[in-house]
Amino acid sequence: MSEADTLYSLLSRGAADAPAIMAPERPALTYAALRKLVADTVGALNALGIGRNDRVGIVLPNGPEMATAFVAIAAGATTAPLNPAYRADEFDFYLSDLDAKALVVEAGSTSPALEVARARNIPVVTLEVAPGAPAGAFTLKGAAAGKAARPGLAGADDIALVLHTSGTTSRPKIVPLSQRNIAASARNIGATLALTPADRCLNIMPLFHIHGLMAAVSASLAAGASVCCTPGFNALKFFAWLDEARPSWYTAVPTMHQAILARAERNAESVARARLRFIRSSSSSLAPQVMAELERVFRAPVIEAYGMTEAAHQMASNPLPPKARKPGSVGLPAGPDIAIMDEAGTLLPRGSTGEIVIRGANVTLGYEANAKANASAFTNGWFRTGDQGSMDAEGYLSLTGRLKEIINRGGEKISPREVDEVLMDHPAVAQALTFAMPHDKLGEEVAAVIVLREGKTATEREIREFAAKRLADFKVPRKILFLDEIPKGATGKLQRIGLHQKLADRLGAAS
Repeated sequence: MSEADTLYSLLSRGAADAPAIMAPERPALTYAALRKLVADTVGALNALGIGRNDRVGIVLPNGPEMATAFVAIAAGATTAPLNPAYRADEFDFYLSDLDAKALVVEAGSTSPALEVARARNIPVVTLEVAPGAPAGAFTLKGAAAGKAARPGLAGADDIALVLHTSGTTSRPKIVPLSQRNIAASARNIGATLALTPADRCLNIMPLFHIHGLMAAVSASLAAGASVCCTPGFNALKFFAWLDEARPSWYTAVPTMHQAILARAERNAESVARARLRFIRSSSSSLAPQVMAELERVFRAPVIEAYGMTEAAHQMASNPLPPKARKPGSVGLPAGPDIAIMDEAGTLLPRGSTGEIVIRGANVTLGYEANAKANASAFTNGWFRTGDQGSMDAEGYLSLTGRLKEIINRGGEKISPREVDEVLMDHPAVAQALTFAMPHDKLGEEVAAVIVLREGKTATEREIREFAAKRLADFKVPRKILFLDEIPKGATGKLQRIGLHQKLADRLGAAS
């Protein structure tokens, strides 16, 4: 039997009457109903003049309909999920850059994307949910705009999903991911996590981002398992969802895990009832201290994985027990081939530090209409991730940090992640993020922002003295700011790049 190479073919494993999509306080959508929904949606899109490789912008709130809209639309067109929180000028940029053929919004939407679509003559398609409908069930309504040039189900080489890179330092780049890329990634994640139809994922990740779309939704469906789709992360509701959904796992970014831990004690009964087989963390580095606390509280192994949009999410992952989980490592290659490369393009031996490079069926073939970016991103068939790291003798990968985030203090290269982990060991520190700030003589200097644990106090001097006992002098932060919250991106990731600009006033006052 050949492997499934399209998103639609991945749905074949689910038993007809088994739950596929769930949501709090909603009846479940079975696999039979999901497969029918996909067929009906592709037919509806074709009737609206939308077919394979036509781009459909999706602006929907997090939840079961966002999950099924992604799967159903991607089965016969190209999905472009957009953050519902964008402002009009952001929607204008993304919808024009994507050359969207249609925009899908929920019935009654007041999104600024509607005004942009009208101004650009982009047809608006409304997603409607009948009262009492199962989680994720919907119909599409819109005006027909001619016949679809390429009707029917998408093929393996058609583009299933387009996402923009975060663009923290440059114009965002378009990452096209084929049906083959998506299917390979879903299988890789399922294999790493040993997912079976008995598993259930509680999704708290935003579904306009690769992490939630692939790890929570696509990998679950490819395994014939179920996924409970929440309205998005909410630390206050997490434990009630845990009780209702009875998941075997959830996946999140480190800031979400920390927010969950902060409320775990006052939800001890829910924690005691939880039957998590494992907890997954990805999208940014998980401090070893947080990993240890999660494992202690939930009595379950924490699996840290390493992913990026260009790889359709997962590249490496710590394995499940009985294999070793290494705190501070992102684990073993978990799908694509992984190597370490120097600037000249030479592959380096184990133990060497250099740029992490990947190749495999889940990796994009290249950025769209961006020859310059592709020339620098690909070397001898390997994709350069922009991350620095090394691989130990057993093949476990450790990240030093983004190459763009490495702090260059007068020629001394400092990994901000190393400093983070030392600061996190201080008993008063809940969160720490180290970053570069400009310096007139050294070029860059080390700075850090810290969120203190509830009820704890510490001074800048105390933190610096603590760090100085564990770090070489040049790595000790020269500036430390105490904040109630560290600035985060749309997906909950802490953002080092540009942090000195956001905090310029505070940094100036602290000098």
